[in-house]
Amino acid sequence: MVPEERLEQITQRFEYLEAAMAGAAGAEIAALAKEYSDLKPVVEKIAGWRALRDELEEAEAMLSDPDMRELAEEEIPALKTRLPEAEHALRLALLPRDEADTRSAILEIRPGTGGDEAALFAADLLRMYQRFSEARGWRWDEIELQQTELGGIKEAVVRIGGDNVFARLKYESGVHRVQRVPSTESGGRVHTSAATVAVLPEAQDVDIKIDANDIRIDTMRSSGAGGQHVNTTDSAVRITHMPSGIVVTSSEKSQHRNREIAMQVLRTRLYDMERQKVHDERSQARKSQVGSGDRSERIRTYNFPQGRMTDHRINLTLYKLDQVMQGDLDEVIEALTADDQARMLAEMGQ
Repeated sequence: MVPEERLEQITQRFEYLEAAMAGAAGAEIAALAKEYSDLKPVVEKIAGWRALRDELEEAEAMLSDPDMRELAEEEIPALKTRLPEAEHALRLALLPRDEADTRSAILEIRPGTGGDEAALFAADLLRMYQRFSEARGWRWDEIELQQTELGGIKEAVVRIGGDNVFARLKYESGVHRVQRVPSTESGGRVHTSAATVAVLPEAQDVDIKIDANDIRIDTMRSSGAGGQHVNTTDSAVRITHMPSGIVVTSSEKSQHRNREIAMQVLRTRLYDMERQKVHDERSQARKSQVGSGDRSERIRTYNFPQGRMTDHRINLTLYKLDQVMQGDLDEVIEALTADDQARMLAEMGQ
């Protein structure tokens, strides 16, 4: 059963916000409106569940009335089917929300073990995520792209802008492994290599304050020769955050714009460090099936000879690798999301 006391607290808070907005202005009304919009879908689920529960009680009461019995017997099976569905939807709405879910994200991809083949696979992953993002109408802005002479990548950092980007992509963080015959392999042998993906919720100015004394800003030149940055520019900016050792580079044409971009990526990485610290403190030794999000954790294998993709966290195997590499990630992302929700529901029931 859903705890009535909690439902009543949520409903009363929603009614208070509705009344408070009538007399508020400026920043106050913006804060109230944000909480109000967050609670509205939950309150609607509460109302829907309560209405079905009341209908079922009324129908069961009608069984004792000879004139209404036949009608009640028709209605009760349908209500008994719909009520658990409504309760499940309500439980999902009551799950604690990750405040970062609605945000844009910074995607970082780097090759792991496997040399040139790992760099080529990293480039394939980058294209996969770009196609997935474009299909959703999200904005794709490359911040840093270091390519190899064979067309692989040494490093890619991309900002993906849109609604709920982090919620959809957050389970992609980890080590992605590929098994295939490299184009450079003359003997036809299958090689295994890997690439690391990190998805970070984009930080906002209010999340992280950076002391100017804690950073060093260097201006440098990058050129396309020798597999360096794809752009040729004299305005590349490198920011070093000395307390953490984080180094961020941006190589667009405008030096001023590069500073803005690099600072935003730095804030995002520091914000991610803070989130990881809080997460680790809350769950020291526990890892969910969806994994810890640790960048060193192998999460998925892409087997080209067999045309399959396997997500090891939930033991999901899909035999449609071509579509996956074209950006068809919905099935695996929805499965990971459902698994995470099931875990949280189980914890909420304990």
